[in-house]
Amino acid sequence: QVQLVESGGGSVQAGGSLRLSCAASGYTRRRFCVGWFRQAPGKEREGVAQVLIGGGGSTYYADSVKGRFTISQDSAAHTVYLQMNSLKLEDTAMYYCAADDSRGYCLMTEWAYKYWGQGTQVTVSS
Repeated sequence: QVQLVESGGGSVQAGGSLRLSCAASGYTRRRFCVGWFRQAPGKEREGVAQVLIGGGGSTYYADSVKGRFTISQDSAAHTVYLQMNSLKLEDTAMYYCAADDSRGYCLMTEWAYKYWGQGTQVTVSS
């Protein structure tokens, strides 16, 4: 059974940084996708960034976070990170880690991800 556990959320002032972690366990396949999604109150869940593990490490970023967020992986630790810099008020949301191993490629959309973590809150204040 695949399990994802997020950590690293918290409160930060605008312009600050946070690093989220997603620890994955239970995977048997070598090639799978890990994505970060977020959902602000009253808004739909949106894809933020994703990485293809075991497939060259290709990444994707939403336009709203390009140049500010970086997704990376530590294969030995089975952990994916989301480094968030230059945080803005509009980055405030619950952030979710998700994973899927049903394809050989990643899709930055909610329905394409089978496994989800419990979420970690990120709050950016002025």
